[in-house]
Amino acid sequence: MLVLFDIDGTLLHSLSAGVHAMSSALRELHGVDPDFSKVEVHGRLDTLIWRDLAEVHGYPTCDASHERFRSTYSAHLERRLAERNTVERYPGTRELVDAVRGHPALTLGMLTGNYEFTGRLKVRHAGIDPDLFLVNAWAGDAPDRRGLVPVAMRRFAERTGTPIAGDRVVIIGDTPADIDCAHASGARCLAVATGHFGIDALRAAGADLAVSDLRDTERLLAWIAQ
Repeated sequence: MLVLFDIDGTLLHSLSAGVHAMSSALRELHGVDPDFSKVEVHGRLDTLIWRDLAEVHGYPTCDASHERFRSTYSAHLERRLAERNTVERYPGTRELVDAVRGHPALTLGMLTGNYEFTGRLKVRHAGIDPDLFLVNAWAGDAPDRRGLVPVAMRRFAERTGTPIAGDRVVIIGDTPADIDCAHASGARCLAVATGHFGIDALRAAGADLAVSDLRDTERLLAWIAQ
């Protein structure tokens, strides 16, 4: 079974370090002060956030422009967290990660809207080794969040030599977008209300299990591995 953790709002929070770093990158590259109130960020891919901001502010969206943004944003976030680490993991996340990793029938991975470099950077600053996650899907691997689940399933098959069905995948996330992408591929979603959405909203969005946090390691591991 493949278990895929989201990052922001699920494993950790960063006091909006990513948003601040994106703002710094766009000021440097295009001289704009981005208005994040006009775009949806929760559960979105960084690629789509960048494109939505381009519609608001009018900067180019060609591949070369995107690559310059990704590189510049990565550098700003790395520098920002080196100067002041604002990343903190949520209670219970490290324990659940370790429990999943230690279970013989489970493979640990990440599915996130972050770029690979910035996602790994955040996880490392939360005190978790990103190399523990063996199968991952990142922003840029698919055009939308739904497309990330098949990417992770394919990478699982490439790594293990065994295909995996959607009902053998569990997504752990904090937004309705995590629930939606899980169900689109026949996977289950464990939704945690440590991010922007409360338990009632996550249940209404169809979470297979919604919890206030990830502290109850034994119960959650049993649910994941069922």
